[in-house]
Amino acid sequence: MTEPTHGIVLGGGWAGMLAAHVLAHHVERVTVVERDVLPDGPRHRKGSPQGRHVHVLWSSGARIVDTLLPGMIDQLLDAGARRIGFHQDLVTLTSHGWQHRFPPRQYALMCTRPFLDWKVRDRVLAAGRITVRQRVEILDLVGDAKRVTGVRMRDMDTGAGETLEADLVVDASGRGSRLRHWLSALEVPPLEEDIVDAGIAYATRVYQGPPGAAAGFPAVNVAADHRLREPGRFGVVYPQEDGTWMVTLSCTRGAGLPTHDDEFLPYARTLRHPLVADLIALAKPLTSVAVSRVGANRRLYPERLDIWPEGLLVLGDALAAFNPIYGHGMSSAARAAAALDTELQRSGIAGGTTHRVQRAISATVDDPWIMAASKDVEYVNCRMNTTDPRLTGGAVARQRFSDLIADRSIRSSAVCDVVTDVISLTAPQSELASSDFLSLMQKDRVLPELTEPPLTADELALVDLSPRSAVGAGGS
Repeated sequence: MTEPTHGIVLGGGWAGMLAAHVLAHHVERVTVVERDVLPDGPRHRKGSPQGRHVHVLWSSGARIVDTLLPGMIDQLLDAGARRIGFHQDLVTLTSHGWQHRFPPRQYALMCTRPFLDWKVRDRVLAAGRITVRQRVEILDLVGDAKRVTGVRMRDMDTGAGETLEADLVVDASGRGSRLRHWLSALEVPPLEEDIVDAGIAYATRVYQGPPGAAAGFPAVNVAADHRLREPGRFGVVYPQEDGTWMVTLSCTRGAGLPTHDDEFLPYARTLRHPLVADLIALAKPLTSVAVSRVGANRRLYPERLDIWPEGLLVLGDALAAFNPIYGHGMSSAARAAAALDTELQRSGIAGGTTHRVQRAISATVDDPWIMAASKDVEYVNCRMNTTDPRLTGGAVARQRFSDLIADRSIRSSAVCDVVTDVISLTAPQSELASSDFLSLMQKDRVLPELTEPPLTADELALVDLSPRSAVGAGGS
């Protein structure tokens, strides 16, 4: 085979569009195959139910997107997305107490998922080298255990079948991917799969915040405390691109969830602190409650197979899907796209290279996988089916060390910087076991514990709340 001429990407979401953009620089043609109709604007679509809840794009993922699509992040900010500096622009009640608002080390982009998908999709498709086939479903992969040469697909409106040949097929079809079924039909050995399922569920409403608050009030995050050994409840108030607040309440298995509008505020009052409830009690709701119950951590291991078909790759949620509460999905997909680009620049898609490329892509999901999975196993009623030794052994010692870091991070600026680097996927998780970090844990100055949300008087005035405490609000 000479240089590839055609690439097919299964799925037109965030991961699929980034992968298609990369492929367009390495093959002559790219076709994106999508079951949905992709909206011409910031509107929700059926194939992305999680898009109705809060999303964040961590700075690591944002930097990759800006490298792939120069100027993209400034375009998003100019269009109204909010850049939230961690932890200056965020008020967080962690499992171990209130986080001091230290000067920002990393940031997250906050906006609605349909808005983000639409803006990036428009940039990716603007060059005209990518064809999108909408309302088309994939029936099978074409080929055998040694090589995939295309896909068999069906038009969902006419029922007409078609075979589309390609030099490379990339599965970016999300949590609903049928990859294991397709591979079985090609007589490829079964893929190993790990699942860590805390039973996470989400309920979201959009609110119009008080005048001036949407741009001048920090994001708010109230987390559960896993040490209580009871189902966890969480709540966030995140600013969005249109000057509104998106409020997502979530829980782990056994805690229940508000499914009706009149249950939303009462549920918010059951969180560990009333701040979320106090904020939305004064705000005007703009939407009804949207509920999703798909939040398990799930990972496939194609890199472990001795046999892997040439011409096939998998990335995004089809490869590894995380509890959305940690905000790692979009940045992980961006990391996979960057790895794909690097490997294709190195040697293209030649015989014997696809498995190597897949190993590079799979390596990018390891840190977000272990961070999300190891956190979720701490909650009661978590269901786990995994052979990952980092999750099956040494649970007590691991949790004790994690708690120590969490307790120190909220009160130590230098420790918080390293932890934020890791959480944002800017630094590897191994950094938390380095001798430098362990020394820092012992030496850095530790500030007093905060007993109330670290909000300034001016911030409280924006939302018409009475002052509680301004300690720690300015990075002190």
